Amino acid sequence: MTEQGVRWTADQVLALAPDAASRRAAGGLGTAGPWSGAGCGASGAVWGLCRGSGGAPYRTVVDTTGPAFSCGCPSRKSPCKHALGLLLLWAADAGAVPAGAPAPDWAEAWLEGRRARTGPRGKGDVAGPVDAEAARRRAAARAARVTAGAEELERRLADLLRGGLATAEQDGYGLWEETARRMVDAQAPALAGRVRELGAIPGSGPGWPVRLLEECALTHLLDRAWLGVDRLPEPLATTVRTRVGIPTPAEGPPVRDHWLVLARYDTSDGRLTTRRTWLHGRGTGRTALLLSFGAAGRAPEPALAAGTAFDAELVPHPGAGQLRADLGERFTAPVPGGGPPPGGTVGDALAAYGRALRDDPWLDSWPVTLADVVPVPGADGWQLADADGGAAVPVPASGPGRPGLWRLAAVSGGGPVTVFGECGHRGFTPLATWSPDAPGLVALT
Repeated sequence: MTEQGVRWTADQVLALAPDAASRRAAGGLGTAGPWSGAGCGASGAVWGLCRGSGGAPYRTVVDTTGPAFSCGCPSRKSPCKHALGLLLLWAADAGAVPAGAPAPDWAEAWLEGRRARTGPRGKGDVAGPVDAEAARRRAAARAARVTAGAEELERRLADLLRGGLATAEQDGYGLWEETARRMVDAQAPALAGRVRELGAIPGSGPGWPVRLLEECALTHLLDRAWLGVDRLPEPLATTVRTRVGIPTPAEGPPVRDHWLVLARYDTSDGRLTTRRTWLHGRGTGRTALLLSFGAAGRAPEPALAAGTAFDAELVPHPGAGQLRADLGERFTAPVPGGGPPPGGTVGDALAAYGRALRDDPWLDSWPVTLADVVPVPGADGWQLADADGGAAVPVPASGPGRPGLWRLAAVSGGGPVTVFGECGHRGFTPLATWSPDAPGLVALT
């Protein structure tokens, strides 16, 4: 039981799964048969013993205030199928996971250890001594390496345009990868990522020269911005530093609100898994992005379920048009979050993205909520159209929301729905929806 005495829904539990295989496996463990000694406490803990393939059952415990997970099974996934199955049982059958019983010693030991490790942030924390002069020298040395990398990338782009875009397809990907490695050596990982994206464009389908020219222009703009970063206004200069790969710490005043988890999805480049979690503040009306990272094969934290809400502080990052924030102190456990944030038309969404581009020209997309739109399939792909026929926006052929399109169509049933997603130059990627006939968020990722 959460601190508010509300159990999650099955959809909110399954939204925590690291992959489709874990969701399928958890379904078979969401019944009372494999479990014994299950229970939950008022502090948000859920525990149980799951019968496994060995002689001893797996000790499984979940702290829903995180959420955080512990299980005796050998799986490296987090959460594993046993933790998901336990939460499914907790969500569906109050008799099988009764509230009020004291946690067993093994569960209490893990919970106490977790509380000791993750005490409230920002209270009594004292930073250790920092050698400011050494930090300044390191930052200057890194800036010099990034500058050398940006100058080399400028020469690469100039050679490409001098020889003609057609040569990009003939040269192949190897030259781009070599340039990307040089950007990594220059400590500009974001520039390296842009170079790899450029290398993937030649020969990628009809119109690729136009796409390559557009992306080259944006990369050139970023190079020139970095080379003149000292002359830029500070918010834009901070954005440029972030775009080349120099991290900026969260340093704004904490913003406390009741935050609704709008969407959460992971992407991977084979070496690093990136988790994006979108939040909406009920009181402030603010949208925020939590970014977290994990080594390949390991799910990043936090594992916040879409459709839940909690009272917490967020600490924003600096930068022009910056939505990123770090999660600070949490005051309540997640509970079902209710209805959607205020939405607008397709035209409103495109205008919002256009305004955001003025602050950050390298922005791929912007979070928006569409109200009263209908998913419409067509010969050229799916679109989201205003119910009154005012305008429509295409859904990209690939992306995190693509697998959920049929779920969106099922929720809609041909009628208007509210949809949250990311609006960008490739179209609108739907991440969550709400039906006017049923409460609660439906995750599309």
